[in-house]
Amino acid sequence: MATVGIVMGSTSDWDVMKEAAQICKDFGISYSARALSAHRTPVELEQWMEEMEASGCQAFIAGAGAAAHLAGVVAAKTILPTFGVPIPSKYLKGLDSLLAMVQMPKGIPVSTLAIGEAGAANAGLSVVAILALHDADMKAKLINFRATQAEKVRNSVLPELA
Repeated sequence: MATVGIVMGSTSDWDVMKEAAQICKDFGISYSARALSAHRTPVELEQWMEEMEASGCQAFIAGAGAAAHLAGVVAAKTILPTFGVPIPSKYLKGLDSLLAMVQMPKGIPVSTLAIGEAGAANAGLSVVAILALHDADMKAKLINFRATQAEKVRNSVLPELA
């Protein structure tokens, strides 16, 4: 059983989406990652989502570039939390993806994160936060992660000016 479904429109999106998978791995959360297109493989996308939900999936993370309809299609097909990650695109650098995701119509939410790797990692951390609501071990891991992040900042040193 995979707790999180990570889906992207193309295997070329893995360079960004692997950040979400790494967060899941770091927190001990099982995931299934697939490249499925809302436009080119809609039947397979829907079948995979049904299988994921039947096996106990708790959330979806969808990454897409250009028109970025994947996250919206995923959100339309489930009541599970759906996190959208805009993938940087060749011509508009991900702005098109971002706008498509954040402009979802009222009633079908896609929680949209930053463009690129930071967005993918934060999508993973958003899922961690949801799971931590009812899992004391997950909550402790998230608190420790945040403390480690703060400690890195406290221990950083600025270079001297010459």
